[in-house]
Amino acid sequence: APTQLRSWHFSKMEIVYVYTKKRSEFGRQCNFSDRPAELHVDILPDISLAANFTVRDPCNVTVQCAEEMSEHEVNTERFESESRGINHVEGGWPKDLNPEDMEVTIRYRKKVEKDEHYQNTIMQIAGLMEHCCKQNNATDIYQEFFEEEDDEVVEESEEQPSAKTINVFRDPNEVKRTATSLCWHPDGNHKLAVAYSSLEFQRAPNDMSFDSYIWDIENPNKPEMTLKPVSPLVCLEYNPKDSHILVGGSYNGQIAYWDTRKGSQPAEMSTIEHSHRDPVYKVIWLQSKTGTDIFSASTDGQVLWWDIRKMSEPFERLVLDPSKKGNLDNALGAVSLEFETTMPTKFMVGTEQGLVVSCNRKAKTPAEKIVCTYSGHHGPIYALQRNPFFPKNFLTVADWTARIWSEDIKESSIMWTKYHMAHLLDGCWSPVRPSVFFTVKMDGTLDVWDILFKQNDPTLSLKVCDEALCSIRVQDNGRFLGCGSQLGTTTLLEVSAGLCTLQKNEKAMVSEMFERETKREKILEARHREMRLKERSRSEQSREDEGKEADGEESTEELVARAEREFFDIMEAEKKKEWNEERQREKEKGVCEEKDFQEEHETNGVSSFTRREISL
Repeated sequence: APTQLRSWHFSKMEIVYVYTKKRSEFGRQCNFSDRPAELHVDILPDISLAANFTVRDPCNVTVQCAEEMSEHEVNTERFESESRGINHVEGGWPKDLNPEDMEVTIRYRKKVEKDEHYQNTIMQIAGLMEHCCKQNNATDIYQEFFEEEDDEVVEESEEQPSAKTINVFRDPNEVKRTATSLCWHPDGNHKLAVAYSSLEFQRAPNDMSFDSYIWDIENPNKPEMTLKPVSPLVCLEYNPKDSHILVGGSYNGQIAYWDTRKGSQPAEMSTIEHSHRDPVYKVIWLQSKTGTDIFSASTDGQVLWWDIRKMSEPFERLVLDPSKKGNLDNALGAVSLEFETTMPTKFMVGTEQGLVVSCNRKAKTPAEKIVCTYSGHHGPIYALQRNPFFPKNFLTVADWTARIWSEDIKESSIMWTKYHMAHLLDGCWSPVRPSVFFTVKMDGTLDVWDILFKQNDPTLSLKVCDEALCSIRVQDNGRFLGCGSQLGTTTLLEVSAGLCTLQKNEKAMVSEMFERETKREKILEARHREMRLKERSRSEQSREDEGKEADGEESTEELVARAEREFFDIMEAEKKKEWNEERQREKEKGVCEEKDFQEEHETNGVSSFTRREISL
């Protein structure tokens, strides 16, 4: 009957029923511990059984641990209910449907797949599956509240910052080399390119491999691809516009690029006579229409611009001479580079001497390309990166500290970490949180800093390995990061959600912090400038006084004559004073008129005698 067919159809759509049971009802939880292997039984081979077997040539056999299964569907009867919107006759058969007509059957099947009821059913099943995946029936720590509120900015989590090791990728060669540079695949971040090199000058063994590798992060046993340069790679970078292209800087100063679709050999290399003279420590892709422009930096004191379509020679060159004369002998060795796509004409260079050189590529003359320098470190600047949220502030990692700078303050950094016992060898900002940055040290420790949480100590300090950590690179989502060690071990770590989730009002608070520290440093800089001016004026005044004293020693006769004139003036004044007093007394006695003439001659005589006597 039609009624029976319709009810059978509705019951058919109930294809999933979920059985749930709390974790606490399964009994005691299994606790696994790490312990060495134990030998329970040792069965020795029986040589007598060898005669029962026939030796075969080696052959490859694929074995699956899971049982092979397949899914089959059978449509026993064709029917259509009123809910599908197709006219039907008594008995449930569509009017215009012939089961033996293949084209009609295909059209009918497509219509059923697009039906709204079918889609709603699938969405209902997906909702059940999502709910099953999210819930944790043991403690239910992932329970979500207030889902109707804005989920774009997640509130600060109460969980403690942490990180765990996901995978470890080891250098497959017997002679271990340093993992000098890491780079994530731009599409999907499922691959990690690692450059291997030995930076100990003239100490590399003769049998050392030159190969670098591309790893699949889910397969640590074997690299996915091998890159074969003519000299060990010191740096390696993916092209952000074409994920098949990589460019690398070699230990001998050459630049090479690879197309992974063409194999392990370089697609093209720079000529040795037009390349760098020292190892290339950094290569960066430029923002261009073609997506083929790069620039490189080396400790030979040069920054070179290249087009990978023509690698015979660089199309632009800059010598890092602080005197702006272009003298390569006085150039500063470059070990790090920074280029922000939002500032296409500006770039920054970190040098071996601890200076950060700010440059303008579009300047008219080579001397004008070097704009200013920032000094504050005592050793080579291994890492230099602008904050992805506030490009005017940048991070430097060198010697024993990491420092945060503002472009407006050139005398000093606005924030810095404490001095560590071990050297810092690399660092970078978090791409998703403006207040978080990472540093790695020579003692194998990874430090995670959250300057909103505390500034004096790292938020998380993790001992990754026993050897020095030389490189670090964070994935674009901020959750995974890779650390390269001195012995070629690359450790893949996953940080907790609190360190890779943007907190509420975090941008505003970090902006306010940077502005406050910048204003404070400006006040201190103005005060120091005023003190320097006072010291300079004091020194100039003291030099003038010394000059006057020197002039006085040369004109001694003038000083004696002036002293003599002053002495005679004083004597004349005293004599006049005495004469006036005596005259006043004589007048009082009434004899002033008789003695005026005589006293005048006596006074003149004494005065003349005294003058002659003193002159002699």
